[in-house]
Amino acid sequence: MSAQGGLLADKVVVVSGVGPGLGRSICLRAAAEGARVVLAARTESRLKEVAAEIDAAAVPYLPGARESLAEGFVPGGSKRNLDWVRPHLDGSGVDEDELIAALKEGRIDVGFGRLHHNDPNVAGILMREERLALAIPQGTPFADDTSPLPLSAIAGQKLIVYPKEPRPSYADHVLSLLHAEDVRPAEVHEVREIQSALGLVASDAGLCIVPSSARQVRSDLHYRMIEGERATSPVILNHRVGDNSRYIELIKALIVEMYAENPPWLGLEHNLPFRPSFVK
Repeated sequence: MSAQGGLLADKVVVVSGVGPGLGRSICLRAAAEGARVVLAARTESRLKEVAAEIDAAAVPYLPGARESLAEGFVPGGSKRNLDWVRPHLDGSGVDEDELIAALKEGRIDVGFGRLHHNDPNVAGILMREERLALAIPQGTPFADDTSPLPLSAIAGQKLIVYPKEPRPSYADHVLSLLHAEDVRPAEVHEVREIQSALGLVASDAGLCIVPSSARQVRSDLHYRMIEGERATSPVILNHRVGDNSRYIELIKALIVEMYAENPPWLGLEHNLPFRPSFVK
């Protein structure tokens, strides 16, 4: 991979969420196209893994911290250095309204979100419908089996949802799914981030509904998929209407490559059988 003269030469790209999957792939491609990449992850080990891959390719990166890209956070830089993407797909991060506003104001060019919107100035391309899983404490009755559970199993249980703020967010998506199925938990505890939510699950304080790919966050919990085609969370690529910039085409090209490689996290275990329109 060559970092010289690429499409993103002299740009700063911030990627919040560099674990396995889309975040890691975007880091490597952005670096290969000449960008200085700010890495952010929940664990130091994942940061080091991706940084090592970039180092092996002899391209630049900047170790960063987990921040909202809509706030224009670039260590040692300014808001105007921020040109690219927010692929933070576990449901945390800025709220969808803020993401759409950042796109319309030109603070970012591309944003990945988990809620549909109706803004006529922002195009939303559905990338995939990711299945949902239930995070369960080890040693509890639900942890005795690995088969999928219906949403109705959550009725009468203590449920932990995230993020508490800002809203609207992934938490609202989960609560809407439960409301549509008339599933009523015994109580709902809202916390700020997935780490806090899964920490409470580990302490047997309740259950938590997470996107399937988020099962990698904690391996000391038991996970069971949730039944039904409605028990999903969309992953949506957002950009300004009429914006045909090279950054958008670069991301689309990367996504096409990822589908061609068919990584496990794009498989039917984790997603409904769907592909975006630009992927053949």
